[in-house]
Amino acid sequence: MQYFVTGATGFIGKRLVKALLARKGAKVHFLMRKGSEGKLETLYEFWGLSGAAKARALPVTGDLTAKKLGVAAEALKALKGQVDAVYHLAAVYDLSADADSQVQVNIEGTRNMVDFAKAVDAGHVHHVSSIAAAGLYEGVFREDMFEEAEGLDHPYFMTKHESEKIVRKECKQPWTVYRPALVVGDSQTGEMDKIDGPYYFFKLIQRLRQILPPWMPSVGIEGGRINIVPVDFVVACIDHISHAKADIKGKFYHLDDPKGYRVGDVLDIFSKAAHAPKMNLFVNAALLGFVPKSVKKGMMALAPVRRIRNAVMKDLGLPDDMFTFINFPTRYDRRELDAVLKGSGIECPNLNDYAWVLWDYWERHLDPDLFIDRSLRGTVGGKVVLVTGGSSGIGLAAAHKFAEAGATTLICGRDQDKLDEACMEAKAKGYAFIAYPADIADMADCDRFVQLVIANHGGVDFLINNAGRSIRRAIESSYDRFHDFERTMQLNYFGCLRVTMGLLPGMAAKHKGHVVNISSIGVLTNAPRFSAYVASKAALDAWTRCASSEFADQGVTFTTINMPLVRTPMIAPTQIYKNVPTLAPEEAADMIAQACIFKPVRIATRLGVTGQVLHAFVPRVAQIVMNTSFRMFPDSSAAKGEKGVKPQLSPEAVAMQQMMRGIHF
Repeated sequence: MQYFVTGATGFIGKRLVKALLARKGAKVHFLMRKGSEGKLETLYEFWGLSGAAKARALPVTGDLTAKKLGVAAEALKALKGQVDAVYHLAAVYDLSADADSQVQVNIEGTRNMVDFAKAVDAGHVHHVSSIAAAGLYEGVFREDMFEEAEGLDHPYFMTKHESEKIVRKECKQPWTVYRPALVVGDSQTGEMDKIDGPYYFFKLIQRLRQILPPWMPSVGIEGGRINIVPVDFVVACIDHISHAKADIKGKFYHLDDPKGYRVGDVLDIFSKAAHAPKMNLFVNAALLGFVPKSVKKGMMALAPVRRIRNAVMKDLGLPDDMFTFINFPTRYDRRELDAVLKGSGIECPNLNDYAWVLWDYWERHLDPDLFIDRSLRGTVGGKVVLVTGGSSGIGLAAAHKFAEAGATTLICGRDQDKLDEACMEAKAKGYAFIAYPADIADMADCDRFVQLVIANHGGVDFLINNAGRSIRRAIESSYDRFHDFERTMQLNYFGCLRVTMGLLPGMAAKHKGHVVNISSIGVLTNAPRFSAYVASKAALDAWTRCASSEFADQGVTFTTINMPLVRTPMIAPTQIYKNVPTLAPEEAADMIAQACIFKPVRIATRLGVTGQVLHAFVPRVAQIVMNTSFRMFPDSSAAKGEKGVKPQLSPEAVAMQQMMRGIHF
């Protein structure tokens, strides 16, 4: 037999061609747009054709949007009387495509295919439509129903319905229409070519998995019914039905899953496949229907609501009209399909059995994040990065990462010798720092330093406010040491602000820039003995939250890192920290790199977030916990003014240190 296929290069089409070629003596002619010849070798490889066997799959140059598919008169003449069946799969299968392109391809393309089939006197026309042709029909839509379709306002629904009408009314050849449900990847390999249908929810599921542990129950949307079928089932059905001995002329076949699922069930199935939190509670999305349209329209007229909605939709990769289909009202009868498949062994696999295959393929090949350069080099390469306090500890480790990634790396510090040593270390590794001596606690020196950076580098693209001072001393030991609070605030808050506000105008003018403020886990846990330090960092956190709101539409972003305890020279005077589990400076530098790459609002450890939650919901319990730790750990010898005295810790204190890695005690 000889076949002619439109859409042979598409996801379903190329698999159908492979199935047709598997039939003995089959020859497939397929429509190919001029200039797409470069795809041929890839197609032949997919179809398993090489050498002389390639003559079994012959490209026919044409254009779906042209009369008679734009096929040349000579080619039409050569094909006349030779084509046993035309398979029409070429169409726009995208809910988000614009209306004009859908009309041009889905409607006019079908009309051009019908004219072509008549011109070559094809034996049969097999039109691959969609269950979307039923629109938003309320109830069960039978295979023999057509005019009953309703809710066809959406361009995709309308064009699918109209294309079927053309086949029904204008096609002179015997015809059969196939209506596949939402087509997903191969049930065996998971292979898929684009994000569509249920795949739109995968990013949301992935985010839930990142935020919540898998055992934590979550809330899902119940929604309407959604019908999903794997591409291998669709291809097997079309191939079998089109060669069946039964009378298939003028019939419609719903290629759907006989079971069908609600939207909430689908979300839950894929959540399990992704090892994300199970959705134990479902909220009926129909409840949204009780909200008057005038109220919803009024809400969307509010700029903040509109911006939040758009940001969330964009972040999750959801199309604007996604929520239109949450309460999908249609179910599909498939009696004709069951009858023609009887005895064939072709069955739609259970979604529970292959959902993990689809998820695995999406996460490995289709996840939009895979196509974004998430490397540090891609983020800061060629950019100017300033790291305050960059001559040692966390700052130095971060500076090495930035310089190695190709950034123009500026470091500053008070000690010229340490700066020189850092520069020599960088040179030995094959890159360079640009060092500036500066005392961030001195406002005049801050201004001088900022002006110098602007003059020499035109400002910065990334500012890492790392310079800081920590004091571990109980309040009862600080009654006569008010200067501890003053000098800590001077550097940790006022100094950081002075540098940031000096560089912000340049960032705002360029509509780009990112500020990373190194805060403390103590701000979340309200660590005792660190009142001066935590207060200064809390002030910086509060200022950052205000600033990020003001600059949200200016292209300038901020990240606060509530850094856990890191083994740096700053904690060296505290003897009990020698055996405490801490982060290495390199691990802290990794957190800073992630802040620059992903630009989150906040980076915090789970332990820090837990502390914040405790203080928010059970403040009395949190106070008892922190007070117990306060009494369990002594002041450092430095805080007491003693030297060489090693504090003795109880077994309980040692155990708590090991449990709460990174907490300040």
